[in-house]
Amino acid sequence: MLLDFGPVRRREMRLAEWAQAQGIDRAHLIAFTHDIIDTQLALLSGLPDAAVPFAPEDPDADDPFATEAGEQHVGWTLGHIIAHVTASSEECCAHAAALARGVTPCGRDRYETPWQEVDAVAAARQRLQESRRIRLAYLDAWPDRPHLETTYTPYGAPQNCITRVLAGLFHEEGHLDQMREAIRQATASALGGNGLAGRAAVSTSAAKPSASRTI
Repeated sequence: MLLDFGPVRRREMRLAEWAQAQGIDRAHLIAFTHDIIDTQLALLSGLPDAAVPFAPEDPDADDPFATEAGEQHVGWTLGHIIAHVTASSEECCAHAAALARGVTPCGRDRYETPWQEVDAVAAARQRLQESRRIRLAYLDAWPDRPHLETTYTPYGAPQNCITRVLAGLFHEEGHLDQMREAIRQATASALGGNGLAGRAAVSTSAAKPSASRTI
């Protein structure tokens, strides 16, 4: 992958500092967007449809914001993770398009595809390709001279248009190992003769990750 957020994940520098040190610009953000989408599409290669709604065991699942009984400690399906990370990155790109034009976002700008609809490989691919198109459209809306001085502070430190897009990519990249683990468990279940269908999640049994795993 092109992205290496190691210094940020190790808390050696803030995301804005990393972006400045790397000289990140809109062209880099476009390349990173293609890269993160292509990485997820590669993870789907060769998977059976039943692996996408497979509900993995996740001992770290702990969502204090779960709204349904039994949701808090249930692992996310691969389809759920994809729905979540694409929604977060799209929101960041939407905010960044405003920031680049010198406009401060007024609040959340997020829509998440219902994860239950991402229930097969084709549906997962469609969501990823759709998200690529949406994000690139927002990045294409930047002026030639983006207003790097305009910032938005959704949490922590202020973010300008470049850092806002990177925040979404940082969050998305952080979920890749969770995707790989869901795939590993689904594959192991199939090879073990347990079958995948019996582990498919139902609409009331998936839980969001804890705040530490969300954007």
